[in-house]
Amino acid sequence: MLLQISNGAVAFGDDVVLHDINFEIRNTEKIAVVGRNGCGKTTLLKLINGEYELEKEDGEDSFIAMTGQPEIGYLKQIAFDDPMVSLEDEIKKVFAPMRARKAEVERMAQALEHDHSPEMVERYTALEEKFREDGGYYFEKEEDILIRKFGFSDEERKKPLAEFSGGQQTKIAFVKLLLSKPDILLLDEPTNHLDVTTIEWLETYLKNYPKAVVVVSHDRMFLDNVVDVVYEIEYGTAKRYPGNYTDFMKRKEENFAKQMKDYKAQQKEIERLQQMVDKMKGHPTKVSMARSKQKAIERMDLIEAPDRFDNRTFHANFQPEKETGNDVLSVQDLAIGYDNVLSTVRFELKKGEKLGIIGGNGLGKSTFMKTIVGQIPPLGGGYQYGTNVEIGYFDQQMAMYRSDKTVLQDYWDEFPTMTETQVRSALGAFLLRGDDVYKNVNALSGGEKVRLALCKILKRKPNVLILDEPTNHMDLIGKETLEKMLRDYTGTLIFVSHDRYFIKRVANRLLEFEGGSTHMYEFGYEEYLEKQAAKNQEEASAKTFLGGAISQKGLADAAKEPQKEKNTQARDSYALGKERSRLEKKLQKAEADLAEKEAELEELKKELLNPAYQSSYSKLTEIQNAIDEKEAQILEAMEVWEELSTQLEQL
Repeated sequence: MLLQISNGAVAFGDDVVLHDINFEIRNTEKIAVVGRNGCGKTTLLKLINGEYELEKEDGEDSFIAMTGQPEIGYLKQIAFDDPMVSLEDEIKKVFAPMRARKAEVERMAQALEHDHSPEMVERYTALEEKFREDGGYYFEKEEDILIRKFGFSDEERKKPLAEFSGGQQTKIAFVKLLLSKPDILLLDEPTNHLDVTTIEWLETYLKNYPKAVVVVSHDRMFLDNVVDVVYEIEYGTAKRYPGNYTDFMKRKEENFAKQMKDYKAQQKEIERLQQMVDKMKGHPTKVSMARSKQKAIERMDLIEAPDRFDNRTFHANFQPEKETGNDVLSVQDLAIGYDNVLSTVRFELKKGEKLGIIGGNGLGKSTFMKTIVGQIPPLGGGYQYGTNVEIGYFDQQMAMYRSDKTVLQDYWDEFPTMTETQVRSALGAFLLRGDDVYKNVNALSGGEKVRLALCKILKRKPNVLILDEPTNHMDLIGKETLEKMLRDYTGTLIFVSHDRYFIKRVANRLLEFEGGSTHMYEFGYEEYLEKQAAKNQEEASAKTFLGGAISQKGLADAAKEPQKEKNTQARDSYALGKERSRLEKKLQKAEADLAEKEAELEELKKELLNPAYQSSYSKLTEIQNAIDEKEAQILEAMEVWEELSTQLEQL
């Protein structure tokens, strides 16, 4: 047991945020904390981090206990000591003690050139062994890997911190936190600002993290792939569930159904016994039996009615006011960007299709959305909408919308023909109720501003929705609500999202931005993952046409040969089987290569301790350089093995 909270409570004045909290972190558990926005998830993380103190509840013995003094790492407000320091130098601060130890090992190795005493050899051997055990020969490689995995280029390594955006600075702080390897890693929405590729890498990293992780996240696929314990905060208290997020939801529903069934059965039995008591107590000969039944009722361990799920959410039964023609949008060699072309896009969109846009950060997804709604002029090519198209556009910046008006007045000004009752009803459907409508818009949370923006957009009943990261600032129930609304929507949808679960549930076509071009896939995200795994490292032709995936370059040829776009189920099965066999062989080879390199490393380490070399600085340096090189090769081999393992799991 690393950490335990018993009967914990946190209050701010008279506002009790958490109460009766029993929470445990055991060994290397990967724990998710889930719940509605504002339920106290971040408060719990700050309590674990020592930023808040427990409230004393009447008659309750509350405490926080820890085994030893575990180091707790928490990514909170970003504050760098010197914003003019380069990214690379800031990251190096994490391993400053390790660099000092490396310098000491090198100094002692040089000293051995002149001092061959057994004492000096023993001191050097002990120092070098501990340095090696603590990762001294590969920490620099680890720095390099994390910087690359978080999407920073070689040029950006030299840039001062002040020149990075807020999101990029958060990523830099995150890299530092991961490199510091605390005993308890606390993460609050770690997938924000990360693209899908980085999120997938982070999942593998955290799953294999050798210490404990506690994470707050609204990314359901991330939680499914990382955690093995879920704590849900509901009605101010927390309950523990084993398993990942999907397991938690299933167990919660099962527990609710069982408790409700048991509660109703007991209430029915109490009612039956009470009726017997009431009938018998008026008959002298039945008094004894009536007392017996009354005692039976009193001896029962009463089952409480289960708390209803806190599933309050927004709702809107909306459909387009008018229909479009069958051809909704034609994009022809559209060059997008500001000064330089980020990507060139080409596709046709038909009525009722739901197009999900995916790809790494900075490739032009949001720029494309702004271009097709007329906010940014194209750098080349063009686009054309079909007949009767009416667009509803959601920009992710709407979460930062500012207005000095009240919520009521802000909405009413856009729809002046509505009555106050109609306005309040519309806002209430999006959980802006009661006194909330008199709040200043500037005082709303990001989630509330998103709901206000959606309320306005959907009121106009557009037949084409263009949504850029609509689920940001939404809790899990809000995401599920929006998913259902968009699945039921009969109009045409174009959306950008980093939430893979949301993409999987909503999109029936995908447009992927990659390396300055785009690729259209005629299927949803689940099949996309299967096809990506199956076509990995295949020949260019297989990459182009496997499973109906059509590259922009080959679109005209594919139109002439539609049979190539639709592989049969048998071909898919054959291709997957063939790909699995190929990956298994490559994985076996990678494992053998890794084992061979590790054996070679052990031989080099033994050679380093050879007494015959202890007085030769040049020889020791030569061996040490070989060890460093072999450590780097092992890290690279492990990356290859990890990538192959992930691909095989996805099949």
